[in-house]
Amino acid sequence: MAPSHCDTFQSNAVPVAMPAAALGLGKPMPRLGFGTASATLGQAEGRAGVTQAVLHALDAGYRHFDTASSYNTEAAVGDAVAQALRAGKIASRDDLYITTKLWIADAHPRRVLPALQKSLRNLGMEYVDMYLIHFPVSMRPPAVEGAIMVVKDDLVEMDMKGVWEEMEECHRRGLARAIGVSNFTCKKLEYLLSFAKIPPAANQVEMHPYCRQNKLRAFCRDKGIQLCAYSPLGGKRARWANNSVMDSPILEQIAHEKGKTVAQVGV
Repeated sequence: MAPSHCDTFQSNAVPVAMPAAALGLGKPMPRLGFGTASATLGQAEGRAGVTQAVLHALDAGYRHFDTASSYNTEAAVGDAVAQALRAGKIASRDDLYITTKLWIADAHPRRVLPALQKSLRNLGMEYVDMYLIHFPVSMRPPAVEGAIMVVKDDLVEMDMKGVWEEMEECHRRGLARAIGVSNFTCKKLEYLLSFAKIPPAANQVEMHPYCRQNKLRAFCRDKGIQLCAYSPLGGKRARWANNSVMDSPILEQIAHEKGKTVAQVGV
């Protein structure tokens, strides 16, 4: 997800250095993160299935875990962290970097802080390392609290100033060590920066060899915002993505010449 700083961990008894990025807020963010969004939003895998996946990722050396209220995986991530602590896989919660996100139905003034507090209850944690606005749009709160279906007719323009002020309050209270955004364009970021007292530490967007985000990368670098990639392999088989990376004949050729997998050369 980003460059600089290094944390060291053991994976299969071989020491591995994990690069991490120094941010404008909070502690450095490990460059590689384990995402917990699935095509079925956790329904097919179930809570126990997601928990086991996170535990396997911990064994493989991952220390950055990305979830969101809309993924239906916060509780499973929390379960895995609690089990890992009991088993001695990690020394403390502080060894991990946990990211979660504000859903569009809660992207309204007076709903941000309660939404984060609910996410923290799901995670069983006192704070998250990064809290992101999931999308630069809001949706009218659903009739059934907690429903995550996107209703196109209920989408409304975000009161970005009001929402960001509450994000800043989450940071001031220590509930989010760093705050940022996701899926924001240069124009949206420019507007946010025009009034933010605390600038966003990160912007998480789709980015891979077939979606390079060159303009956005340059903008974020200039503004000191860490650009983070989701679906760095294209999100194969996920309904929101495509197979362009993993099925790329160019990447397959490079991988063959280097004796690597497409995934290894793709990122």
